[in-house]
Order: sequence, then structure tokens, then C-alpha cells
Amino acid sequence: MTTKLHRVIGLMSGTSLDGIDAAFVETDGETIVQSGPFLTLPYDRALRDALRAVLGGKGPTDAVERQLTEAHEAAVRRLIERHDLGAIDLVGFHGHTILHEPQQRRTWQLGDSASLAKQLGIDVVGDFRVADVAAGGEGAPFVPAYHAALATTLERPLAILNVGGVANVTWIGATEDAVLAFDTGPGNAPIDDWVLTHTGEAVDYEGALAAAGRVDEGLVTHFMAHPYFARRSPKSLDRDEFAGFRPEGLSLEDGAATLTAMTAASVAAAPPQFPAPARRWLVTGGGRHNPVLMQMLAARLGAPVAPVEAVGWEGDALEAQAFAYLAVRSLKGLPLSFPGTTGVPQPMTGGKLYKAT
Repeated sequence: MTTKLHRVIGLMSGTSLDGIDAAFVETDGETIVQSGPFLTLPYDRALRDALRAVLGGKGPTDAVERQLTEAHEAAVRRLIERHDLGAIDLVGFHGHTILHEPQQRRTWQLGDSASLAKQLGIDVVGDFRVADVAAGGEGAPFVPAYHAALATTLERPLAILNVGGVANVTWIGATEDAVLAFDTGPGNAPIDDWVLTHTGEAVDYEGALAAAGRVDEGLVTHFMAHPYFARRSPKSLDRDEFAGFRPEGLSLEDGAATLTAMTAASVAAAPPQFPAPARRWLVTGGGRHNPVLMQMLAARLGAPVAPVEAVGWEGDALEAQAFAYLAVRSLKGLPLSFPGTTGVPQPMTGGKLYKAT
């Protein structure tokens, strides 16, 4: 019997304020993943500012949610039209995380899945994290199942590091069920916020500011005393958990260098939690475009570090692909999260199907 492959578009905006990644895959939600075209649709300044204003669940969100959903609709239409994709079976819609407090059983991904399904005329799976958090899980990271599906032919143990607004790691061991994941600490968010405050730019492009600065190691040491780093995994973070660690009093460049070093140092605190050392680290997410961060990671980890492109994966599409894959798993009632990835009591499916009609 031929395995049914679903034609799916995954959408991811996550915790960063960069924009929307949209990716097309054909998958059975299990062992087969055939990746296709993808694109990134940057947020315009107005939407980025509107999203920033509601981080933490502050203020009225209806208008922002409407704008955000329309932007995701535009991303899907652009991907279909640009690559003449034809009929799409399903959309996996993550939404934009504006609040993540799993200890209070709360996680909030802004985005109207029902409206998106209606406007596109395509069934949508959304609300991926809700069931996990309601059952006592951390609700993050949620991409490890996809990492494991991609990594079956790679040498292991392997660490896959995603550096978005928050950074998270997936450790994959030698056996199929040997998967561990957790948020390591801040990713790009503190760097982006620092640069925005001082220059009006959204990011430290190619790490240029950090490259021109000097790291304040005293501030890094103080940062690493935060109790989060002593907690055992599974564990996860809100984007603004470390907002208080702003390097006030430092120059723009020294602050960027110090915040970049904080991200690298928090990642380097992760390996003692692994059952066995990772042979190498593959990096995805926007952070892999920052050569200063990549150099700092290699220096602090003492292991080979490379972008995921080194093994033929598409780092700008990986998370969007993951939510396409997870959408099919949700349809089939397969687990999306596991005790070793979110701390949920047992392997758990999730997501909610929103029909187009």
C-alpha cells in the first residue's frame, strides 16, 4: 500500500520579531519528509511595533492578531503563486508567541487559525502547544520530533541548536527514542532589543556591532548565576525572561558583544545535561547568520559547530517545515511532544484542526 503524502505549508514566526517563514513539504508525518520551496516574509515596521507592544500579553490584541493573520495569509499565497504549487492539503500555523508561562499553565500564540482557514480555503492545524501545557508540560521546544526525523542518517549523539528569540537544543542519541530537548537560554531577543533601542535597526547584521565590541566577562558571569541555568531539563523560557540583563553603561558595541557572549555562555552550560557528549553541533535559526555568535559557540563548546546547511538542511525553513510535519502528525493523532522534550507525563498529541468550510 502506498503511503499517503500530504502537501502541507508550515508557518512559523515564533518568538523573534523578524517575520514569517513559510515552507512547503510533502510528508506522511512519520518517516517521509520531502522538502520544497520556502520563503521569508519580513514584518513591516508597523506590525513589528504592534507585536512588540503586546509581548507579555499586554494590552488589547484583537487588531494585532488580525494584522498578523493577514500577514500569514499573504505568506501562504505568495509561496503558492511564486512556485506554482497548486492544491495544498493543509497548513500548519504556529502563530506568534507573545506569552509563555508553563508554570502557570499558560502559553499564548497569537493568530486566528479559523480565519486563516476560511480566507485561504485550506484546512489549518493550529494551537500546537496548548494541550502539552495543559497536561503539565513545558510547551517547548516543539521541533525535536522533526529534528529526529531528519537526523536518522547522521552520526550521533548530535546536538541541534535553534537560535531564534530564545535558544533551544535537541540532543539526539544513538537509539530512536533517545531524544532530549530544552531551552538553553536567550537567543537573539536581547541582542535585537539592545540594537533596536540604540540604533532603530532590528538586528545586529552579521554581528558587526558585536565584532567591534569587547565582552564584559563580569556581566556574563553575573548573568550565568541566574537560577534557570541550574534547573534540570525539560525547561523552557518566555522571550523576555532575561530582559533585566541589559548591559547598561556599556557602549553600543560592547553591549552587543556582551549580550552575544551571554547567549553563547548559556548554550555552553547545556552539555552537562546530555546523557553523552554531542559529537557535533548543528545550528539553525537566525543566530547562525551571526558569525561572532558562531565563533563564540565554537570556542565555548569545544566541539565542531556548523550551520545546518552543512548536512543539506535549510536553516531558514526548518521550523516552518517542522510545523508542516507536526500538522500531519496532529491529523493522525501521533505524538508531538514527549517526556524528554517538554516534560509532559507521556507522549502527547496536540494541535486543533480548523476546517476551511
